[in-house]
Amino acid sequence: MTQEILLTGRVLSFDRTPFETTPETSARLDEALVIRDGRIAAVGETAALAAAHPNASRHDHGQHVIVAGFIDPHVHFPQTAMIASWGKRLIDWLNSYTFPEEMRFANPAYAAEIAARYLDLTTAAGTTTMCSFCTIHPASVEAFFTEAKARGQRVVAGKTCMDRNAPEGLRDTAQSSYDDSKALLEKWHGEGRISYAITPRFSPTSTAEQLEAMGALWAEHPECLMQTHLSEQTDEIAWVKQLFPDARDYLDTYESFGLLGANGLYGHAIHLEPREKDRLREVGAALVHCPTSNTFIGSGLFDMTGLMAEGHRIGLATDTGGGSSFSMLRTMAAAYEIGQLRNNPLHPAQLLWLATVGSARALRMEDRIGNIAPGMEADLVVLNLASTPAIAQREAEAEELWEAIFPTIMMGDDRAVAEVWIGGQRVKS
Repeated sequence: MTQEILLTGRVLSFDRTPFETTPETSARLDEALVIRDGRIAAVGETAALAAAHPNASRHDHGQHVIVAGFIDPHVHFPQTAMIASWGKRLIDWLNSYTFPEEMRFANPAYAAEIAARYLDLTTAAGTTTMCSFCTIHPASVEAFFTEAKARGQRVVAGKTCMDRNAPEGLRDTAQSSYDDSKALLEKWHGEGRISYAITPRFSPTSTAEQLEAMGALWAEHPECLMQTHLSEQTDEIAWVKQLFPDARDYLDTYESFGLLGANGLYGHAIHLEPREKDRLREVGAALVHCPTSNTFIGSGLFDMTGLMAEGHRIGLATDTGGGSSFSMLRTMAAAYEIGQLRNNPLHPAQLLWLATVGSARALRMEDRIGNIAPGMEADLVVLNLASTPAIAQREAEAEELWEAIFPTIMMGDDRAVAEVWIGGQRVKS
């Protein structure tokens, strides 16, 4: 007999988009859900589900809130060990901290160690899916996917491709990047819950020949995601103009080589030109907001409200380790703070939606993850809204659910994550 699991608590799911309707009315609240074979089998009232599934093992969570697992659509797992490195702008930060650390991934044992460490840390924080850049070393991709597969986790990742403006130990070639990426894609894409993303780091570290090779690979495998960086800092944009003097703008350095499309993920996207906004929206590409990173290395203030109003597809991400936290709760808090600085504070429903449904949409996986509904994969987070004395005393004063959730968004950490379920298996309790 198939084992069924009944979880009770305050089950929060979204049936509307809080950026397109009154945020307070965008979600629904149920009492329980049933897991069967790694998926959500039913959602509803506790008594009805208990009666319909009498043999289900039961886990009662009282007033805890059960939400879809957090989704982080832009991370660099190889930067785990050097997160929170002090005081640099983007280009100097890459040269001082990132590139020396990424060179260590030539050692497969080190790659495996950091992959396991990263997934441990993010699971503790309630993140169940992420899209990660690896390093130029195929072993870094192998390590990440091997660890994720052993955990039954839905992840996306790809070999980072760089053939210029990087140390000798971190440069490949246009041909080797194509060959390595293709081999990894053919081995891993669709293996269990694993997806491959074609991954040119960003235009400054790729020649035209490499960008063309990555565009050709994407044309051969349009079902794959393609991830890169776009318009993160103003000095970066000036550098791109020097390197590609004939390009109309930063986005054109991708578009002219076949690297603009609906399955594209463009991290940061802070300083966009009008043409870039129009083209990204026209093709249905995803922008990924990385608020702790943008403040930590001084990149700028992402225009969430304006871009959402224009109809862009947007996810929310940590950008580990440019971002200063592994936690999507902290990332939601930073997104709220940036919204305040732009005179458009985000409602807690909008923040939670961005970390779940919105980021699933960015990954084109909203039919599988990011929400709680029958048929969805059972990746879940159980949130304790009174995880610390400071949060508990504020939550006790709340008069409605969103007011109760907001202190956990603003002050919560891994202590607020009472349980995590991945693929219907409890992995943190």
